[in-house]
Amino acid sequence: MDLFFVLSGYLIGGILLNQVEKNRTNFRDLFWFWKRRWFRTLPNYYLILLINITIVLIAGENLPNKLLLYFPFLQNFLGSHPDFFTEAWSLSIEEYSYLILPLSLYFGFTIFKQQKAKHHIFLWVTVTLIAIQFLLKIWYYIGADIASYKDWSASFRKVVIYRLDAIYYGFILIYCVRKFPDFFKKNRKAFFLASLIIFLATHVLIYGYRVLPQTHLAFYVFAYLPMIALCCALTFPLAVKAKPFKGWHKAIYFVSTRSYAIYLLNYSIVFLNIKRVFNISSLPFIGKVGTMLLFLILTLVLSDLLYRFFEKPILDYRDKKYIRPKPNP
Repeated sequence: MDLFFVLSGYLIGGILLNQVEKNRTNFRDLFWFWKRRWFRTLPNYYLILLINITIVLIAGENLPNKLLLYFPFLQNFLGSHPDFFTEAWSLSIEEYSYLILPLSLYFGFTIFKQQKAKHHIFLWVTVTLIAIQFLLKIWYYIGADIASYKDWSASFRKVVIYRLDAIYYGFILIYCVRKFPDFFKKNRKAFFLASLIIFLATHVLIYGYRVLPQTHLAFYVFAYLPMIALCCALTFPLAVKAKPFKGWHKAIYFVSTRSYAIYLLNYSIVFLNIKRVFNISSLPFIGKVGTMLLFLILTLVLSDLLYRFFEKPILDYRDKKYIRPKPNP
């Protein structure tokens, strides 16, 4: 998920930076960005949420007390995510990151409307929000009582108010890449190698010295996740220039266009319902392999159907209905 967060920030941050560079910074432009973003994320999310609710009711299981909070993405805004539609924790972080930062940019442009270099405002607003996140992490660290990795993950890693910066690192990266293109182009292989070394060395040390949240909470609150984000970010200058393996274009296109559907469907809809039918732990090895293949096939088939007959028609409507507004004078 950390790779996804930084990549998302890199791509969406690039869209916002394009608007800034073209002087599209009034509220109409901001709302245009939100509408296109919401058409991309909300229909699939609400459809799968309703399907999950229906399945749980049919199965005679209990719905979470926070069910209504799923609709405004508030179920894990301040605390741990319920054990229902668990994939949604990351979507809450996504939605609020793209609500808070663009709105903050709008206020920044309004306050400093005489500033001609608006890309500087883009940078400083992003840095300010990351700094506020750091203060919230201090607040968490002072009051946290962690007994395991699971506790830390539930109370910190998957909570919106502590994780918005995971996406904002991608905003910083795209700003730097646009500002210093030659530097990143020249050193992209070195960055990629450094990211691998840092990532591997860190996890070797974590494993070798048993660095756990309950014993080294400061590391996990202030350093670990930003380090993961940095390692992911350092791979982008090389990755964005890489050419896909010959013959893999169609497969890459298929997976990339259906990735959101795959993410929403693979666990709560496919895997949990396979578990409802089969007692996987009691199956022989060949049965477990067959179950895994069934999981992969169902995930891809259902994701393809969701994309073809629901997601893509909505995106096509969005692209016809909400065309890009004209540049501001």
